[in-house]
Amino acid sequence: MSQNQNQHPDPTETQNLTLVQAVRDGLHAEMERDDDVVVMGEDVGANGGVFRATEGLSEEFGEERVIDTPLAESGIVGSAIGMSSVGMKPIAEIQFQGFIYTTFDQLVSHAARLRTRSRGSITCPLVVRTPYGGGIRPPEHHSESKEAFFVHEPGLKVVVPSTPYDTKGLLTSAIRDPDPVIFLEPKLIYRAFREEVPTDSYEVPLGEAAVRREGSDISVFTWGAMTRPTLEAAEDLEGEIDVEVVDLRTLSPLDTDAIVESFKKTGRGAVVHEAPLTGGLGGELTATIQEEALLYQEAPIERITGFDTPFPLYALEDYYMPEPARITDGIREAMNF
Repeated sequence: MSQNQNQHPDPTETQNLTLVQAVRDGLHAEMERDDDVVVMGEDVGANGGVFRATEGLSEEFGEERVIDTPLAESGIVGSAIGMSSVGMKPIAEIQFQGFIYTTFDQLVSHAARLRTRSRGSITCPLVVRTPYGGGIRPPEHHSESKEAFFVHEPGLKVVVPSTPYDTKGLLTSAIRDPDPVIFLEPKLIYRAFREEVPTDSYEVPLGEAAVRREGSDISVFTWGAMTRPTLEAAEDLEGEIDVEVVDLRTLSPLDTDAIVESFKKTGRGAVVHEAPLTGGLGGELTATIQEEALLYQEAPIERITGFDTPFPLYALEDYYMPEPARITDGIREAMNF
């Protein structure tokens, strides 16, 4: 079931953190709590990771638990799967999602299948963290948004936070989960804003969406870095269209109940994601709504997405990614049908 954006526990102590700081805080808390948790990846040790998400962990927990690896993504994930099968809880960092493709055989053929292959006698408590998405003007292979690849594979859970609070709580849940979790971190908002995050450890359950904005006219479903421009578009339309914004947070398993509940209330919908249109999660969400709530539907569901092209460089980046004006146009189109 969905969680309202204001349903946070009342912490005794908080820190004002960015999203990437919340990643680091979550890693630190779980490494401190459980000696079986290890971090591994390229430059995660002395350098603290390319985005400094693991800064200081090597000094505190040592090289045996914060492991600098060779530049070999398949080896990183393959080693982590082996470690997880004997009771450890590895957290493997892939520097950018565009470098993850060489790990597909390990993830799809092994990590996702260990539980069923062993008839439940072996699980794979593995987290693969990777920054993903565009908007920071990097070179090629650094801006992919291919979450649908992982959602398509049974046995993998897929998580995309959009706030610092959710980041720490979702990461904690992912690390404690007995099955493999792909944890996609929207690097566009790594340092975009701050939020109060409890100092103590806490969990945000996997598989629960969050209603970021209540509305009655149209439901807009989104996740990750696209949550902020979607909320901005909703605010721009205030007084004209009452927009409900649902942040899915977990893409596999989907919170189908929250999706359907919101759509039944409004009867109109849109999906916002920066991944290409074809084969993106927008199609799956649309099919789910039509299967579960067709008699409530008053208009075609709009998909406001990236384009069916490789992610462009520099000058065209802003044209590729959905931004508030394009989201606003899509919402109006759904309303004017």
